Amino acid sequence: MADPIHQFQLKNIATLGHLGNQEIVFTQSSLFMLVAVGVITLFMLAGTAGRGLVPGRLQSMVELSYEFVANTVRSSAGNEGMRFFPFVFSLFMFVLILNLAGLIPYSFTVTSHIIITAALALLVIGVVVVYGVMKHGTHFFGLFVPGGVPPVMLAILVPIEIISFISRPISLSVRLFANMLAGHIALKIFAGFIGSLLAAGAWGIISPLPLALTVALTALEVLVAVLQAYVFATLTSIYLNDALHPGH
Repeated sequence: MADPIHQFQLKNIATLGHLGNQEIVFTQSSLFMLVAVGVITLFMLAGTAGRGLVPGRLQSMVELSYEFVANTVRSSAGNEGMRFFPFVFSLFMFVLILNLAGLIPYSFTVTSHIIITAALALLVIGVVVVYGVMKHGTHFFGLFVPGGVPPVMLAILVPIEIISFISRPISLSVRLFANMLAGHIALKIFAGFIGSLLAAGAWGIISPLPLALTVALTALEVLVAVLQAYVFATLTSIYLNDALHPGH
C-alpha cells in the first residue's frame, strides 16, 4: 500500500535564491497557490464581464458567491462589518479553491500544511488587532476586561481572556489543517486497499467494498472542503466584529 503521508511532501520546482544560509525555493505548494489566485481572478472577471439583467450560469455563480459571503459577514459582524467584505471574500474563495483543488487526483492539498493555515490565521488576527487599535486606541484592550465584574475577579478573568484571544489563531489554523489532512489520509488508505486486494488473488472479490467507501469519502471530502472554507470565513467575521466593537 502506498504511503498515505507521501502525498503531503513538498517538492522543489525552482530555487529563487538564498537568504543567508536559508535556501528560498518555489515548491508545488507555491504553484498551487498561484494557480488558485489565477482561477479566482478569471472566475470573477468572466462572471462579471457581461453584467446582464438576466444572469447566465457563470454570472449566477459569482453573484451567489458574493451574496453567500455577504450574508455571512452581515450575520456575524453586522452591516458595519461589510467594510471587511473584500478581505473575507478573498479568504473564503482562496481556501475554497485550495481545498477543492486538493481533491483532484495527483494534485496537492495546500491547506493540509499547517504553515499555510497558520499564516492565514495570523493574517486574520493581525488585521483584528491593527484595525482595533487604530480605531479604538487603548479602548480596544477592553476586549480582555469583562464589564460588570468585581475588580478582585479581574486578576483571574483577564488572563483567561488573553489566553482565549491567543488561542484563536491556533484553533483557526489547526481546524482547517487537521480536517484536510485527516480526510486525505483516509482517502489514500482506502484507495490503497483497492489495489492491495486486487493484487491478492481471491481477495479481490471484496475490492468493491473499499471502492464504495472511497467514493463515499470523496463526496464527504467535497462537503468538508466547502464547509471548512465557510467556517473559516464565519470565524474571521466574528473575530473582526471584536475589532469593530471591542467592549464586553
